[in-house]
Amino acid sequence: MNRLLRTLPFLALLALSGCSEQTESSANGYRVAATVGMIADIVREVAGPHAGVEGIIGEGVDPHLYKPTSNDVKALQSADIIFYNGLMLEGKMGDVLVRLAGSGKRVSAVTEVILEQSDYVITDEEEHYDPHVWMDVRGWMEAVKVVEKALSEYDPSHADSYRENAAAYLDQLEKLNDYAVSSISSIPESKRVLVTAHDAFNYLGRAYGVEVRGIQGMSTESEAGVKDIETLVDFLVTRQIPAVFVESSVSDKNVRALLEGAAAKGHQVVIGGELYSDAMGPAGTYEGTYIGMIDHNITTITRALGGTAPEKGLQGKLGSAH
Repeated sequence: MNRLLRTLPFLALLALSGCSEQTESSANGYRVAATVGMIADIVREVAGPHAGVEGIIGEGVDPHLYKPTSNDVKALQSADIIFYNGLMLEGKMGDVLVRLAGSGKRVSAVTEVILEQSDYVITDEEEHYDPHVWMDVRGWMEAVKVVEKALSEYDPSHADSYRENAAAYLDQLEKLNDYAVSSISSIPESKRVLVTAHDAFNYLGRAYGVEVRGIQGMSTESEAGVKDIETLVDFLVTRQIPAVFVESSVSDKNVRALLEGAAAKGHQVVIGGELYSDAMGPAGTYEGTYIGMIDHNITTITRALGGTAPEKGLQGKLGSAH
C-alpha cells in the first residue's frame, strides 16, 4: 500500500473537520476528548479551567492495538472537540474518527503541521509513518501550538488565556528539552545506544544523539522473529552494551530473550529500567504527565548507560504524586 492510501483517513479528517460549524462554549465550559494521554495532558495545560478534558486510552495501554469500546465512542460523540495524534497511531480508531468528522464534529490531528514538513516525519523502509513524535520535545512543542490554535478558534472569548497558557507551558518544555540534551550528552559516546521492545524512540534518538534499536518495528502489530533477536544479541555483544530497556505498554518477553542470548555468549546485559513509550505513567503521578514521562525516560536512560542525571530527575519529582 502506498503512502497516499495510508494517509487517506488522515486527510479525510483534516478536510472534514474544517467543515464543522463553530459552536459557542457554554457557561460551564466545553468538552474535549483526546485519544492518548500525551495529547490529553497538553490540552489540559492549554485549556486550563475553560474545558473538561477526557483521555480515551489510559496508562499502560498500547494505542497501536487498541480497539475503541462503546463507552469510548460515546465519549467521542459527546465531545465538542477531539484531538488525535495522526500518523496512523490510532489505526483501529481511525474509522470512528472519520465518521465523527463527517458528522460535523471538530476533529484535529496534533501532528498536522509537522506532517507538512517532509524532512521531519520519520518513516521506515516501507514508508510507514513513525507516530511517536512526543519523544522529541521540540516536535511535541509543535503539537502544543496546534492545540492552542484549535482552542482559540473554537472559543475566541478565551483566546488570550489559551495563548498565555501555551506560552508558559512551552517555556517548561524548553527547559525539559535542554535537560534532555545535557543529560544524554553526558553518556559516553560509545554507550549512547538505546535498545527497547519496539521502535518508539527514533525521534528521541535523532533529537538527542542516541542510536536506537527496537526488537519490533514502529507498530507493536509487527512480530519479532528469531532472526531479529539473534541479530540484536550479536549487536549487544559486539558493542558491549550494558543495558536494554522494557516498556510500560509492551510485553517484556522479547527483551528478556535478549538478556538470555547475550548471557549465553558471555556478555551480561541488565534491564536498565522501564520506559514510557506509547502511554504515560499512572494518573495522579508526576510520570502521569507528559513532562514527567519524558523526564523519567531521559533520566532512566542516562543513568543506566553511564551518564549523569539526578536520581529524581529534572524537577526532583520522579516517583512522587503530581
